[in-house]
Amino acid sequence: MLLEMHCHSKEHSRCSVVSAVELVQRVFAKGLQGIVLTDHHYLWSENELHNLRRAAKVPEHFLIFSGQEVHTAELGDVLIYGAEELFGKGSSLAAIRASAPMAALVWAHPYRRGHRPKAELLNHPLLDAVEVFNSNHSVRDNSRALQDWHRERFTAIAGTDTHAGSYAGLYPTLFDHPVATVAELALELRKGRCRPLLKEIPKSGAKSQVTEVTFGAKGADEFRERIIIRSLDTAANWRSARRAHGILAELSRQGFDGGLFRVPRAIDQDSRSHTLIQQGLRGKSLYDKLQGATPADGRLFLQLAARWLARLHQCRLQLTAVGEFWQREPERVGRYVERFQEIDHPHRARAEALAEMILTREAQVVRAGEAGFVQGHGDFHPKNILLGQDNLDNRDTLFVAAIDFESSLCLPPAYDVGCFLAQFRNQFFQHPQILERYPESLFLEAYLQAAQPRDDDFLAQVALFRARTNLGIAAYLIKLGLGESEDLWRVLVEAEQGISRLLGSSLWPGRENASLATIPLGDA
Repeated sequence: MLLEMHCHSKEHSRCSVVSAVELVQRVFAKGLQGIVLTDHHYLWSENELHNLRRAAKVPEHFLIFSGQEVHTAELGDVLIYGAEELFGKGSSLAAIRASAPMAALVWAHPYRRGHRPKAELLNHPLLDAVEVFNSNHSVRDNSRALQDWHRERFTAIAGTDTHAGSYAGLYPTLFDHPVATVAELALELRKGRCRPLLKEIPKSGAKSQVTEVTFGAKGADEFRERIIIRSLDTAANWRSARRAHGILAELSRQGFDGGLFRVPRAIDQDSRSHTLIQQGLRGKSLYDKLQGATPADGRLFLQLAARWLARLHQCRLQLTAVGEFWQREPERVGRYVERFQEIDHPHRARAEALAEMILTREAQVVRAGEAGFVQGHGDFHPKNILLGQDNLDNRDTLFVAAIDFESSLCLPPAYDVGCFLAQFRNQFFQHPQILERYPESLFLEAYLQAAQPRDDDFLAQVALFRARTNLGIAAYLIKLGLGESEDLWRVLVEAEQGISRLLGSSLWPGRENASLATIPLGDA
């Protein structure tokens, strides 16, 4: 059963602005099975609780108990359940335990204000449990509490610490067995037969172990905290992930932390355990959304993705070394070719020729204006773009976000655009109705209108980086054991055609600069 274990009424806690009646009604409406009022140094009498039930008009099966929050000498605030005596400020844990041996003592919000308790305090012999999730904890505090709980394995509860009605019942505690009295509640706490309500989904990747965590109970507004915990397996992977973490932190400071355009917030990092904690965003990928959207919504989603990218590029950030792109690029493109060489692929020579042409043209882009490079995403494609709504009933809360910034570099802005167009066509090639319904011009035109690129040969650069991405896709297919597939042939041919279409652009010596409109970009 689910209970709200920590809340304050304005009747008996000066810090609260919500009445007990409203607290009970809101917690009941949220689908919980009971509430424990924990006013500061106050215990509600049985008669008061009876009258409260009548005033709130909730059924008899909904539990209404009273505990108390006491400021102790050793640990500060402690929640006490099942004691008949009222304890004053400054009471010691030993005195409380001696006076109420059958009560349950729970350390309240110990991670508040960034505090991180020592293991010996979390396992204090006079405590029955620790409140690990609390609305007075920041997301970082709750995340650290979750890690410590898993490591130390003490009994843990959640408590909303409600002082206003809007978030009542946000952090309930799940009890393994039903209870009917506050004495039974205290017994279950002492026996450790309870835990915070959360959902943890462990996932393993090639470079990290990932856990998605959703805290608390879902309310009418669908709001629940979500975090992603990543544990990196090597020092090199840690450095790469930590760098991406830092980029997310800066983008949040640049306005991507809320509103229409977002990135996951960087919450915490621990160099000792190679662990990163980031905000988990509730939404579906652009890839999934386009397959189920109405045509009007699908067009909007694609255009929003383009505008998100334009917003990033318009920030003109240079968070990593400008020269890093070209330092890495020959090796990165070379690895694509190595995939063909390792299996002596029949199209090995074509891949080698493509790589040579791509690197030659990229070198011209670098020489022409490396100073104009901006912090890009580096792997911008439909599966790395999320669309969601903070409130499912309110379309005005729609947002678009990008994830996975480990490939982020200072790049020519055209790089991300070319990458998206190549990946968009490749990911939806088996869904021709999507490609027909949403021509890539929707994305391109929305981007151009929002970003207003400065380079005269911007579309030629887009075609170049699109061809580069196609070569990368072909190499990836070989890695998957699909070297003989028709898809590999297709993306290789599209890369060659893309390079051929550049013959009239300024990227090819000896040719006059072609009109941008004469350089087709897709539908090869």
